[in-house]
Amino acid sequence: MHKISTRLINSGKQESQLSINTINPPLHRASTVLFDSYADMLKANQGRFEGIEYGTSGLAAQKAFESAMTELEGAHGCRAFQSGIAAIAMVLTAFTAQGDHILICDNVYGPTRRFCNEMLAKYGVTTEFLPSASGADISGFIRENTRLVFMESPGSNTFEIQDIPAITKVCREKGIVTVMDNTWATPLYLNPFKLGVDVSIQSATKYITGHSDILLGTVSATEEHWETFEKCCGIYEAFASQEDCYQALRGLRTLQVRLRQHEKSALEIARWLSGHEAVESVIHPALESHPQHEIWKRDFTGSSGLFGFTLREDLENKDHALFVDSLKLFGLGYSWGGYKSLITGGRFQRTNPFGYEGKTIFRLNIGLEDPQDLMDDLDQGLGRI
Repeated sequence: MHKISTRLINSGKQESQLSINTINPPLHRASTVLFDSYADMLKANQGRFEGIEYGTSGLAAQKAFESAMTELEGAHGCRAFQSGIAAIAMVLTAFTAQGDHILICDNVYGPTRRFCNEMLAKYGVTTEFLPSASGADISGFIRENTRLVFMESPGSNTFEIQDIPAITKVCREKGIVTVMDNTWATPLYLNPFKLGVDVSIQSATKYITGHSDILLGTVSATEEHWETFEKCCGIYEAFASQEDCYQALRGLRTLQVRLRQHEKSALEIARWLSGHEAVESVIHPALESHPQHEIWKRDFTGSSGLFGFTLREDLENKDHALFVDSLKLFGLGYSWGGYKSLITGGRFQRTNPFGYEGKTIFRLNIGLEDPQDLMDDLDQGLGRI
């Protein structure tokens, strides 16, 4: 019989207790993963081991979530990261090198722009920003050293849509990697790979987790580009929290049900706002008034709960705090895609001219509350200005 200290270390590890068949994946908390044999350890030392060799390789919950995303998106593989911008940064790092030129659509998520301008620039990568509604005209921006084109369609603040198939056709002919942030539509309402995109990014913080309590990002890629990306992830030992991946997988199960309700409520409220006396324009890709509505109708199968609107010109310089601070059902906070409705407001600057220069855009995340209650809240708030 072993001494008590040895028994304390080695007890409770019977295989029968570890292999319980549950609906959801087991939740491991581990750094060290034990090898079954010395031969397996030697394979790991040589980079030939096919199993999990360390906690940073991704444990059960992460692997289950990545597998589900791979299947949902029709990708070759998927990796999860601790946030959306972490996913974006890994992609831009993996597919660029010193001396490269990359093209980024002007309406991208603000941290994407900052990473390009403040980090990639330090390592000799030149970023040029494309008009937000670019298509085949991208040809005029491509240089001999252009290596990557990054799209966000629609953009999550000003909601311009790119002609994705036209862009990917030009880039494929020239061997340029195409990347798309597909967070707004989710894989349910747009499949970037069917439109020729090489790498798809999701801020799973938003609709996939759906409850405003998780920070998570994913990157999915085609077989042609997977090895390059996976190698970069390995160098950084990039991984995501097991608890967060577990929650994200749970959120994924209800994504279709939730997204359908977000879409329905947002469209009802967007149409109502279009007729409101205080509103100048509603910026929602599924409305016929949207400048790229025909492209949206061609490429997308639905819309989510995020859109924007602007006020009448004579209300632009009013104290907008009278409106925003009076709202009872809209939280004032960043992010979106969760069950609670949110509002943000601000003026945006772009490298290229765009349709809302000098205008305050109020962005609404329509949650799962009753849409009539939300409209009543917006109506009383707008009445104050």
